[in-house]
Amino acid sequence: MTTQLPEDDPTRTDAWARLTELAGALEGTTIRDLVDADPARSADYTRQAAGVHLDLSRQRVTDEVRAALLQLADERGVAARRDAMLRGVHINVTEDRAVLHTALRLPRTADLVVDGVDVVADVHDVLDRMGAFATAVRDGSWRGASGERISAVVNIGIGGSDLGPAMAHVALAAFADRSIDCRFVSNVDPTDIAETLRALDPARTLVVVASKTFTTLETMTNAHAARAWIVDALGEDAVARHFVAVSTNAEKVSEFGIDTANMFGFWDWVGGRYSMDSSIGLSTMIAIGAGGFAQLLAGFHAMDEHFASAPAEDNLPLLMGLVAVWNRDFLDIPTTAVLPYSQYLARFPAYLQQLTMESNGKSVRLDGAPVDYPTGAIFWGEPGTNGQHSFYQLLHQGTSTVACDLVVVARAETPVGEQQDMLVANALAQAAVLARGRTADEVAADGTPAALVPHKVMPGNRPVSVLMVERLTPFALGALVALYEHSVFVQGAVWGIDSFDQWGVELGKKVAMGILADLTGEQPATFDPSTDASIALYRSLR
Repeated sequence: MTTQLPEDDPTRTDAWARLTELAGALEGTTIRDLVDADPARSADYTRQAAGVHLDLSRQRVTDEVRAALLQLADERGVAARRDAMLRGVHINVTEDRAVLHTALRLPRTADLVVDGVDVVADVHDVLDRMGAFATAVRDGSWRGASGERISAVVNIGIGGSDLGPAMAHVALAAFADRSIDCRFVSNVDPTDIAETLRALDPARTLVVVASKTFTTLETMTNAHAARAWIVDALGEDAVARHFVAVSTNAEKVSEFGIDTANMFGFWDWVGGRYSMDSSIGLSTMIAIGAGGFAQLLAGFHAMDEHFASAPAEDNLPLLMGLVAVWNRDFLDIPTTAVLPYSQYLARFPAYLQQLTMESNGKSVRLDGAPVDYPTGAIFWGEPGTNGQHSFYQLLHQGTSTVACDLVVVARAETPVGEQQDMLVANALAQAAVLARGRTADEVAADGTPAALVPHKVMPGNRPVSVLMVERLTPFALGALVALYEHSVFVQGAVWGIDSFDQWGVELGKKVAMGILADLTGEQPATFDPSTDASIALYRSLR
């Protein structure tokens, strides 16, 4: 199933030309000016959906800019492309695949047939099997080879098979069964697997191996190390009780020693970075239970429904994505800091790094032509308030402007005195100072010596989005992640790129296999002179 969608240069649209004019006209206008000029601006630039409140009032955006951005979305066929994605059209053109992560959270009663397959039935069959298995681990009916109850789950994956579940486990710790210790291994560095397993009891440990092909080099290297650890302690027959697979390669899973009855599959239309709510989330389901996982899916679906049906002027993912395009292409801001004011969201920036940069870090359009305009902002960040005492100095007074997403949770799951109020006060203070800055006159008015005044001036004019939820529940996390997923989609649709392939990841893997043979074998190196020299040095040192 294919469809014809706009694939030409977005810079040739009327809206792009208009936005270029508006960016020039804003040269002397600051965010402070915009906020102070309109007491109703916050209400006008705040929207809510699925429990997520998005405040764009501290963005360097006027009503004229917003209108032109919405026109750009219209001219670029964003809504048509969104609808095509939701129908299962093969919008991943380089791999000729549908893009249906949204199907992972459709209710059982939904109807979606893609390429002749009842997608909803397939999804819920896997979810039911996951639920039965997770429940068995949680209630102790699934036991290890020696009859011991499982008290530790080790998820072995990499990329989307690791980042999503690892992020969700930290984010939803307050809703997890604390008697089960969930750990995550992704790095092929032997330190990762060795330190993860060091304090665990093999007889009470379940290993989830997450690899679609069951051939991913890093994942399978770590899986075999974990297998040796289990076998050394419990014998070869223990593998079937201590390993399960998230994969589609039944032959390889069976060869490893895992009963294919304990293999949980997913589909080509699920990209790794969009898979945390598929069977890749098995460790998440074990931690928070089938009911908690259902709430996570409900949050995803609520934001999906909003994205699919809300008017453009009220559509959170659309507005968020368009503002990201405005910052990247018209205000020349190359980077975005994600600043979650919640310790539970400590891994959220790392998760978003893959979601955003692997999706939109592209320099070729859908039609094969090179892009000659910026795409894909650099995403990074740390939770507040730690970041305030680290890199915020650069945010406030550095020579490069950084756009900021501040994520705020209103109610703490683990309240301690007035610390939540202190945390939120810091978040809102940073939003204000980043956007407004502090003038020389304001600094001098504090009695600051004249020589110090220039050093204490804060230029402000840093674009800030504030995202706020009441509580960080499974539902709220699902809604937040879906918001960013769809924002990424919007940006890619405007830029005319394929947000769902990742060819830049593949080449390094292929070359690594060739270098591995030179590092461990006897044949001479045959790469470029610099690589050959590094290989020779390594061989001399190991």
